[in-house]
Amino acid sequence: MARLLTWVVNNLDAFIGLLLAVTVAVLGLTNAVSQDVVNSAILLVLGLLAQAVLRDRLRRETAEQQVHQLVRDTRDRLTELVPQLREITGPEGALNRAREAIDSVSMVRVLHGSEVGQALAEARRHTDRWTFKGGTGTYTRAVTLPECLEHARRRNATLHVAIEIIDPTDEEVCERYARFRRSLPADAREERWTVDRTRKESYATVLAACWHLQRSGLLTIDVRLTAQMTTFRYDLSSSCVIITQENPQTPAVRIDRRELYYNRYNIELQYSREQSRRVPIEAAAQVKLDDEPSVEQVRRLFTALGLPLPRSFGDREVADIVGRAVQARNPYS
Repeated sequence: MARLLTWVVNNLDAFIGLLLAVTVAVLGLTNAVSQDVVNSAILLVLGLLAQAVLRDRLRRETAEQQVHQLVRDTRDRLTELVPQLREITGPEGALNRAREAIDSVSMVRVLHGSEVGQALAEARRHTDRWTFKGGTGTYTRAVTLPECLEHARRRNATLHVAIEIIDPTDEEVCERYARFRRSLPADAREERWTVDRTRKESYATVLAACWHLQRSGLLTIDVRLTAQMTTFRYDLSSSCVIITQENPQTPAVRIDRRELYYNRYNIELQYSREQSRRVPIEAAAQVKLDDEPSVEQVRRLFTALGLPLPRSFGDREVADIVGRAVQARNPYS
């Protein structure tokens, strides 16, 4: 009822006209009023109808003006917001930066404990290349190089290896590295890190590279020596890059090849190698290495490579290098 009354009030003129027309029509049909009264009533109804039409037109024009004004206000407001929207959604906008930040988090996987060894083993299984940058390359010569070669033999595929380790002829960097390793938690049974041990480990990695190269026609290898010590170890295969530290208890990071930072690290390692001293590995062909290289063979090999052994290294030290190279053991087993 209230809704009906509200409608009547809002449309009072039309309602009165309708009521008047019906009343006059009924009276005219019953001849209760004269024709002049009926004609006057018709004119009154037409007047009311014209007034209603004019009122609707006025309301329509007013509404159109309001809509146009709203459109203009909206356009002006949007014009003011465009620069702010560009700051948010543009190529360098906050939205894009937020998206990149989220992507950068999702592209990195943190590995703990045994996950590190499993990830490295999986990376070795199907790769045709391996790039390493780190300290002396002990794990690389003991595990990575032999296993990658074995997988390559099974697939009858080639393997390219690039190794960057500290320069054993640079006593200063060897001392820095030995001091750093001594500062890490260590097993009481582990051999103490000294300058001589650091040198032996690096020399052993170079010897192992030459030794494997002479025994595999599937292998190409590039060895670089650097005077810059790094506390990280980078292992890059054709499927991922795994970043570890010397302390095996420290979590590692894995980035798959499909992610952006895989290529970034690939470029980083390439430029790092280019700034390091290249070992002329092809000169190793001048010295035939036995299955168990002799001390004399090893001395002649390092002379050919331009890496003379320290004068303090006697036959015992050279034999130790041979053992570390040919009979290398996984330092983390």
